[in-house]
Amino acid sequence: MSEASSAQVLGAAGLISGLLGVLMSRSHFCTMGALSDWFNMSDFGRLRQWLAALVGAILLTQIIWASEIIHVETSFYLTSKLTWLSHLFGGLLFGFGMVLASGCGSKTLIRLGHGSLKALVVVLVMGLAAYVTMRGLLAMPRVTWIESQVIELSSAQDLPRLIFGMDAMPWQRMLSACGVSGLLLGLMALLGRSSVKGGAQMLSGLMIGGLIAAMWFVSASLGYLEEDPNTLKEGFLATNSRGPESFSFVAPMAYTIDYLILFSDRSKTLSIGIVSVFGMIIGAFIDALISRRFRLEGFTGLEDTAMHLLGALLMGVGGVTAFGCTVGQGLSAASLLALSAAISLPAIAAGAWLAMKWQMSRL
Repeated sequence: MSEASSAQVLGAAGLISGLLGVLMSRSHFCTMGALSDWFNMSDFGRLRQWLAALVGAILLTQIIWASEIIHVETSFYLTSKLTWLSHLFGGLLFGFGMVLASGCGSKTLIRLGHGSLKALVVVLVMGLAAYVTMRGLLAMPRVTWIESQVIELSSAQDLPRLIFGMDAMPWQRMLSACGVSGLLLGLMALLGRSSVKGGAQMLSGLMIGGLIAAMWFVSASLGYLEEDPNTLKEGFLATNSRGPESFSFVAPMAYTIDYLILFSDRSKTLSIGIVSVFGMIIGAFIDALISRRFRLEGFTGLEDTAMHLLGALLMGVGGVTAFGCTVGQGLSAASLLALSAAISLPAIAAGAWLAMKWQMSRL
C-alpha cells in the first residue's frame, strides 16, 4: 500500500480518538471514578456505564472478527504465553497509582484537554516511567524477574480458542462472546435499575465500546497488509507493535514523548498510538470549550504534588508491566476475550481499593 494509505489510517485513528475524547469528556467516563463510587458510596451508575462499554466492545469486536473483517490473530494480547505475574503485579501497581494520580491514563488525557496542569505533569512523568520500564533501567529486571513467570497455553489465549481449539469456528466465537456478554448484563441487572441518567450512561458506555471495535477495524482491516513488500509477510500500517492495535494509553504516552523529543529524526514516525494520545486531548479540549468547562488547574500543595508524581510513576511502570491499562487491558484486550484481561482487571481494581483504603487511613 502507498504512503497515502498510512495517512488514511492515521487520519481515521485521529478521528476515532477525537470522538472518544469528546464522548469520555461529555459522559464523565472514568474507571477510577466508577470504582470510587462503588467502594465509597455504593453508587453503581458509572460501574454500569463501564460494563456497558465492555459489552459493546466485546460484541462488536467479535462480530467483525467472526466475519473476517479484521485480522487480529497476531495481536500481542493473544500470545499463547500467559505472563500471569506481569498482569497481576503490573495491574496492582497501575490501580494503586491511578487513585493517587486522580485517574487512569485516559482520564488524565481528558483532564489535560480540560486545562489541568496537574494532568500535564502526570502525562510527562507517566510517559517517562513507561519508557524507562520498556527500554531503560527497569527493562531488564521486568523481563528477567517478572515476564519470565509464564504459563504455556495449548493455544492462543482468547476464550473461543481456549475452549474450542485453534480452529474455533465463527459461530463458536460468537457463542463465547454472547456468553460473556450475558454474564456481564446479568451483573449489570444485579447492580440495580437505571434511572434516566443511568440510561444515558449506558448508551455512552455502548458507544465507547463501539469505538474500541472501530479502532480494531482501523489497524487490523484498513491498515492490514496481506503481504508487506519489505518482509513478504502480513503487516500492519502505523502501529508501534507492528501488529494490530486498539486503544491503550501507557506505552503510547512514552512513544509520544519520544516522537516529540526526536522529531527531526526521520526514523521517528507517527503511529496509531501517538495519534490517539493527541486525539483524546483535542477531543476533550473541544468539548471543554463547547461546554465552558475549560479552566486551568494547578497543584494545591506539596502533598498533592507528591501524590500525583508517585501515582504517575506507578501507572507508567505498572501499565507497561501489565501490557496495558484500564483501556488497553480492560477494554481492548477484553474485547478479544483475552485471558490476560481477566487477570489484569481484578488486579487493577484491587490496587485501587488498597490505595483508597490507604488514603482513608491517612485522613
